Amino acid sequence: MSASPIILRMIEVSRAAALWLLKESCLGRLIRVQRDRTTVRPARHVWEYGRLMIVRASAPAATVGHDVEGIRTVPATGWTVTVAGPAEVITDPAAAAHHRRSLSGRTHGRHDTLLLLHPKTVTGLRPTRAEA
Repeated sequence: MSASPIILRMIEVSRAAALWLLKESCLGRLIRVQRDRTTVRPARHVWEYGRLMIVRASAPAATVGHDVEGIRTVPATGWTVTVAGPAEVITDPAAAAHHRRSLSGRTHGRHDTLLLLHPKTVTGLRPTRAEA
């Protein structure tokens, strides 16, 4: 006897809950459009002072998105958060050094670009079992 497949649907979480989930994570994907192509790259992040600081080694676009997820193998658990907005490059050496120290994970080199993302849109979703 085989088990029937679990049917999942995604429900939206509040902006506050989505930002809380984002603050609790440190690794995501940077999404941007460059030369009419969408690029997705892994990126580390930290939330400070209402802004999302992201490190990535490639040149930034004016507006970027950042996607973070905590999907688990147990059905109907996990979450995904996407933020988007204008980004600015951190050019001040002292601020860049501070942000490099605050990022978790590997050591970030001087050639990595540090971005401040000002979130304009925040979307959070979590899976739940659909009603049969």
